Amino acid sequence: MSKPPNSAVRGRGAVTNASGRYEMMAREAFDDGWGEDEDAPVKLATTLTREAARTILSRNDSPDIGFDRSINPYRGCEHGCIYCYARPAHAYMGLSPGLDFETKLFFKPDAAKLLERELSKKGYKPDRVHIGGNTDPYQPAERKLKITRGVLEVLERFGHPLSVITKSNLIVRDTDILGQMAARGLASAAISVTTLDRSLARAMEPRAATPAKRLEAIARLSEAGVPVGIMFAPAIPGLNDHEMEAVLEAGATAGARWASYVTLRLPLEIKDLFREWLEEARPDRARRIMSLVRQARGGLDYDPRWGSRMVGTGPVADLLRARFSVAVKKYGLIRAGGGAADVSQFRVPAKTGDQGDLFG
Repeated sequence: MSKPPNSAVRGRGAVTNASGRYEMMAREAFDDGWGEDEDAPVKLATTLTREAARTILSRNDSPDIGFDRSINPYRGCEHGCIYCYARPAHAYMGLSPGLDFETKLFFKPDAAKLLERELSKKGYKPDRVHIGGNTDPYQPAERKLKITRGVLEVLERFGHPLSVITKSNLIVRDTDILGQMAARGLASAAISVTTLDRSLARAMEPRAATPAKRLEAIARLSEAGVPVGIMFAPAIPGLNDHEMEAVLEAGATAGARWASYVTLRLPLEIKDLFREWLEEARPDRARRIMSLVRQARGGLDYDPRWGSRMVGTGPVADLLRARFSVAVKKYGLIRAGGGAADVSQFRVPAKTGDQGDLFG
């Protein structure tokens, strides 16, 4: 095989593209010395494939997640965040959680129709639905496909409460819908800001919006009356954790009302992908960072236990928790919480031809 992809893969996060864990045969690129132009930047095109989904609402019963249903218009994410906890899911598609995850994307063109059908079912009990619980609903493809916008339009017609999270300023496009729903107490948003350092953001989240654009999105949402929060996620000990206070202050200044953070999570393939990236992007600090990560996870790369998987345990995790508490109070923010969703406005809209139309 030819030389493996490296940090010269233009605009991508992962360094390699190893086989998914469910494949019968594993593939791994290596340098055989035959590359004629080894220093040339590698370009990888993004492909989009239609997914014929049967349902659009995903359910979960995790006790440390503040919602029990979510909508993910896309599989894979072109933002390419190296730490993304959704990467391992690409293995279920027979693809790599590495470069495949950020270049071979799937979209659900019938998301709005599926959602309308599911919300209209007899016996459906409404509660807050979270948009973007897995991959970003406002990644670059959304600009043209407008699948997320279609989902918002359905939720608005049904009077259904929602929350949405993104790293993209494209969300500002939909302030007309989000603002109207927020005025009825039905919508909130969260913007994830991992760093204020443009160079670190470019390396770690190559195709996500710049930190400045994300802060601008917070301001625009706030101006539109949308309750918006800032997420410092993930907090990576030894890499970006020193920015926690600065990020929260910038978010509060932009108009964020609440804040949350998540300590770096490295389940399954992510631990190897992240280590490879560290060796390429921050070789001088790679060992130190991984040591601190393990100190926050009981000596492991990752601890999946509910209650600790989001924030970690031990002195390193305790210090992050204490700093967050002080910063939230200092900058006039509140801690993020699920809160009660207003389901009183939920109504299944009458369809043309329904008997009720005779009396309209």
